Amino acid sequence: MINQKLVRENPALIVEALNRRGLDIDLSDLNKECEDLKVLESLRNDLQSQGNLIGKEVGQKVKNGIPPNSTEILLLREKGNSIKKEVIKIEEKEKFLSKKIKEELLDLPNLPSKNCPFGKTEKENLEIKSWGNPIKDKNLKEHWQIAEELNLLDTKRSARISKSRFITLFNQGARLERALINFMIDKHVSKGYIEVLPPVLVNTDSLKGSGQLPKFAEESFKCSEDDLWLTPTAEVPITSLHRDEIIPVEELPLRYAAYSPCFRREAGSYGRDTRGLIRLHQFNKVELYWFVHPDKSNEAHEQITADAEDILKALELPYRVMDLCTGDLGFSASRTFDLEVWLPGANSYREISSSSICNDFQARRSSIRTKEGKKTFLVHTLNASGLAIGRTMAAILENGQQSDGSVKLPKVLEPYFGATHLRN
Repeated sequence: MINQKLVRENPALIVEALNRRGLDIDLSDLNKECEDLKVLESLRNDLQSQGNLIGKEVGQKVKNGIPPNSTEILLLREKGNSIKKEVIKIEEKEKFLSKKIKEELLDLPNLPSKNCPFGKTEKENLEIKSWGNPIKDKNLKEHWQIAEELNLLDTKRSARISKSRFITLFNQGARLERALINFMIDKHVSKGYIEVLPPVLVNTDSLKGSGQLPKFAEESFKCSEDDLWLTPTAEVPITSLHRDEIIPVEELPLRYAAYSPCFRREAGSYGRDTRGLIRLHQFNKVELYWFVHPDKSNEAHEQITADAEDILKALELPYRVMDLCTGDLGFSASRTFDLEVWLPGANSYREISSSSICNDFQARRSSIRTKEGKKTFLVHTLNASGLAIGRTMAAILENGQQSDGSVKLPKVLEPYFGATHLRN
């Protein structure tokens, strides 16, 4: 959430920053509301100070021998009561206005970093670097064709169980999914990440805190009888692990690695990557999440990205790193590096991880702070997929396909999977 103080004192800066995202925002009404709230706060403080002085004056006069029921004391108490009533009225106005301002601020995305390249669409994202040698042979199969031939998954029966865009994995497919999850978690934990297995059902406050609500309500699955939603990403519950907390500064950075099934409606994506494992309503993911000191967040962004890259390197999957332009940024991100894995069957790169720095945007929405000396301030948060499991499997199938119809697996998976190849 954008700082209310910034809206009040420098709305032009926010308008310019959001304009770089491609948004035409008029903050005049919100700016006036923030100014009005500040005036009310100042007036309430003044009245409370007056009331406190009157209370002290009454106490002193009684101590000096003036009778409590004297006209002088009664008049002072009457004045004090009048001030208390006025304070109550102002507090009610403050509460109403504060709630209105917060609701409006919740709809505004994060401000893009000054280091974020300017652009309107994904076509203007910048390639930072690439790794590996992409296979570009002709007549290579796409992952969904390989998966069907090896009987790794079933979509028709899954649609019968639920609806389209769900899959059921069988035999080697199920085992490979499990192997990938275990490998990724072990890899991250070996680097000092804290493994966590969070709830899959999350409440509205958790989704608001991470920035999923109210913006992405239509993208999420909601339980009809409870204030619970199926989590779209483990980023949501991990953000709320420390909601309304002050994290001791000596504990920072806090680094979590979480496996979680994820659920998304993928509204508006019909016709795009709807076959196979790329774009599903339910998928598994290992998420990386950091809570850091604000002075260390840019350094942390480089490291969390590198940690996600290390998984791709270990799996011998060619990839590139893209610096997302302002127009392609996610709602909560200030800057994002996308890792795109090479799919030789599709002859294209596909996103497999988004590594984002959110600065204090999520921390302000979730009231997550730290304390250094006598100073209390908001932490910064970062997240990255480490990695999306289904897309990783798709990349392994396409990059490892052999002429005899088998799929050669990366060496690091052999201890987890128990074989070197997928075969019929």
